[in-house]
Amino acid sequence: MPRVLAAPLAILVLLLAGGLARAQTAVPPIDFQQRVLPNGLKVITALDRSTPNVTVQVWYGVGAKNDPPGRSGFAHMFEHMMFKATRDMPAEYMDRLTEDVGGMNNAFTQDDTTAFYEVIPAADLQRLLWAESERMSTLVVDKANFDSERQVVEEELRQRVLASPYGRLFYYDLPEDSFQVHPYHRSAIGSIADLDAATLDDLQNFHATFYRPANATLVVAGNFDPAQLNAWIGQYFGPLTNPPTPVPQVTAVEPPRTGPREVTNYGTDVPLPAVAITWLAPKATDPDAAALQVLDAILTAGKSSRLYDTLVYGKQIAAQVFSSADLRQQLGMFYVGAIVAEGHKPDEVVEALRAQVAALRDAPVSPAELDIAKTQLLTQEIRQRETIEGRANELAAAQVIEGSADRANSDIVALGRVTAADVQRVAQKYLPDDLRVVIRYLPESARPKGAPAEAAPPPPVASRPYTGPVAALAPMGQRQAPPPIGAQPPAVLPTPVERTLSNGMRVIVAHSEQLPLVAASLMFEGGAASDPPRLAGTASLTASLVTEGTTTRSARDIARQSEALGADLAANSGWEASTVGLSVMPDKLSAALAIVADVARNPTFAPDELERARKEQLEGLEVAYGEPGQVAAFATAPVTYAGTSFAHAAGGTPTSLARLTRDDLARFHQLNWRPDQAVLVLTGDITPEAGFAAAQAAFGDWPKPAEPPPPRPTGQPAAAPRNIAIDLPGVGQAAVVVTKPALARTDPRFYQALVANTVLGGGYSARLNADIRIKRGLSYGADSMLAAHRTLGAFTASAQTRNDAAAEVADLIKANMAQLGAAPPAPDELAARKESLIGEYGRGIATASGLAQTLQNLALYGIDLTEVKTYTDKVEAVTPGEVQAVAAELMKPGDASLIVVGDAKLFLPTLKPKAPNLEVIPITEFDPDNATLRRTAPPAAHGH
Repeated sequence: MPRVLAAPLAILVLLLAGGLARAQTAVPPIDFQQRVLPNGLKVITALDRSTPNVTVQVWYGVGAKNDPPGRSGFAHMFEHMMFKATRDMPAEYMDRLTEDVGGMNNAFTQDDTTAFYEVIPAADLQRLLWAESERMSTLVVDKANFDSERQVVEEELRQRVLASPYGRLFYYDLPEDSFQVHPYHRSAIGSIADLDAATLDDLQNFHATFYRPANATLVVAGNFDPAQLNAWIGQYFGPLTNPPTPVPQVTAVEPPRTGPREVTNYGTDVPLPAVAITWLAPKATDPDAAALQVLDAILTAGKSSRLYDTLVYGKQIAAQVFSSADLRQQLGMFYVGAIVAEGHKPDEVVEALRAQVAALRDAPVSPAELDIAKTQLLTQEIRQRETIEGRANELAAAQVIEGSADRANSDIVALGRVTAADVQRVAQKYLPDDLRVVIRYLPESARPKGAPAEAAPPPPVASRPYTGPVAALAPMGQRQAPPPIGAQPPAVLPTPVERTLSNGMRVIVAHSEQLPLVAASLMFEGGAASDPPRLAGTASLTASLVTEGTTTRSARDIARQSEALGADLAANSGWEASTVGLSVMPDKLSAALAIVADVARNPTFAPDELERARKEQLEGLEVAYGEPGQVAAFATAPVTYAGTSFAHAAGGTPTSLARLTRDDLARFHQLNWRPDQAVLVLTGDITPEAGFAAAQAAFGDWPKPAEPPPPRPTGQPAAAPRNIAIDLPGVGQAAVVVTKPALARTDPRFYQALVANTVLGGGYSARLNADIRIKRGLSYGADSMLAAHRTLGAFTASAQTRNDAAAEVADLIKANMAQLGAAPPAPDELAARKESLIGEYGRGIATASGLAQTLQNLALYGIDLTEVKTYTDKVEAVTPGEVQAVAAELMKPGDASLIVVGDAKLFLPTLKPKAPNLEVIPITEFDPDNATLRRTAPPAAHGH
């Protein structure tokens, strides 16, 4: 679980803004300009000539704390409404101006702000400034848009909260039980009851109150002409005016806590109990903020952190741990917590959490521990600044949350100055044991008999009539046209250089950026498709354990040494490869590669580490089996790839994980983790010669084994399609998946299939999402994916929806698949989807780690590395007829399997008549280790 799970993005930005005092020059400050227009709009610009793109962000000073009483979720509602119509733009026109030209857009809502951001080609900057001024001044707030987006918001709530085992804990319980008076106690996502009670008058009053230039910050970062940009900003935003009434401010004062408190809450699907302890904390601008962020990192940043090392690794009483220094505009909250490991009690974990916090109060942290935390924060900050949107986000958050964009740079200095005494002092000041709130989150079955299931609903709140102006979409002939597209600066693509070491290891180096960061990824051919029969999860568990002890380093040594370098060391496996890698500052690369080489070559697979890792994965499965989307994912491979070595759950199952022995893992490692089957990719701030020298030093003495490498998986699925329903009683949403075999990555039709998938379900404006979310409001998102492996592949389309709509969504997915195969896409649609695909690719290779992954995939599938530069040409060459032809073959709904996971009693009545030979499997009998997906033996000891 992420250590900042459910923390607002602004706090993420603050969390990442760290650094060592001795290494301040390692993080270049963000160079920016700022001004304020006469109407109060704050403008921040940051020039970057190295990119062909630009990001435009508008942050409004309105968040969940500003939601009216009885109308929680209004700020979040407007996050959605702002993508509907304006006077001159029809609904979803922002997608035409962004996705359709190779850009992207999105938004988020926090307690203090609602933010909208786009990344687009620099040539489209003027059009986006025009569009954002339209959204600010003439948004159409009418009943049709309101009703449409309210359905989508409710589906988002069902997906994030009601269909997630711990959604209610993080979205509702933590804030509600931590704050008594301040509106921070309300969840930003809102509630279905409040959304259903809202009226159009409510919405129009809210919009007129908060969405104005004086309550907004505009940030533009990327490649632009500064004089021209300033002129455009004056042209489009300068004439906008503010309402005569001031923006109302939240003046509520949270009372100090006077003693400890304990709360117990219940959820309908809680596979393992969870606990959290919260305290009130200062606001983000408080001088103590930096010390609290370092304290947070000491508790849960990485495997060497105190909570992970003690509760998860040492005592094994927690399956996962989390913490957050959630510092906001007016005050904050600090919390620690854990998901309780099987066989342990919530109270035991609560006491362990209290003991760890007490230790920080009672004694200063060691210099080494403080150094590790700061180095991690520093390196995370560099990763944040790799992209123009990351830098713009930091500037905007600093301005809106902390009151000054300068804080984006000065916060780093503050973190660098934090001492061990500061950490101890803030622990004593803000985290006293007698002011804690302990939250226990238990399954509904644990609720005492006779206890009320839910608190009585609050009394209804009356709406206030809206009497102000209302914007409307102008008739087609009267709409202002968007500005013209400008000149586009060329993209500078990296040039990979390759050598092969004497032991057969391929080394690929690509210099890609000026920031002090290098990504290193070591890939070995051999992944989940090479798992031995009946031992699903072998590759996955092998990868998990290589970083958990070698012949010279213990698991704790590996964690502490890598995290002291600021490295994000991680190992994992896919279907056809296993990888271990990290990103690190260039001066730490040699030391980091030495650790990578050690874990790749010399893992011990110690029995105690195997049992600990097995226990963690089994507990992870127990949690995952409570979430419909994850259950559907576990079922997809056995169904799609039936009859091949891909036909199992890649991460393993309770039954297969229980069978795995140390010898199984050691044998898999011996066969597959070898230099002559390896590719090392180094990208970022590194030259080819420096990269090859580093590779030789770390891996040059690794001898090639005498034993030949194992044969790679082959074969094609041959099983008939199936219709499957998996019953997950009480879950708040259903997952719908349509899946079928597809083509290999080396198939000459690959790019045709890639473009066809993008037309169907590759993005917000693709057909599936347009039909299921935008048109009908049945899902928070619908999409499709093309997985192309060495010898086979799969096409999968999916969505989550309310349980009673599952059959309808399945029909819509299949209908859209059939339509794409029946007629070629229109030229305009195809051009827009191609641009979306090309733009996504460009943004992906803009970071060191993204470029490394792209090069690694080309190497894995034997594709010439020059394709990193010819990708765009290959996408552009696809014709409408080719899209139709490949869709008719690869996306034929009659050949596809259907998997629906949810509360079966709510969807079976409508699904059964449409799904011949429907197999209904209770979750208690679900076993993806069996071809039938049904357990044929008693459940394993650790099963769900």
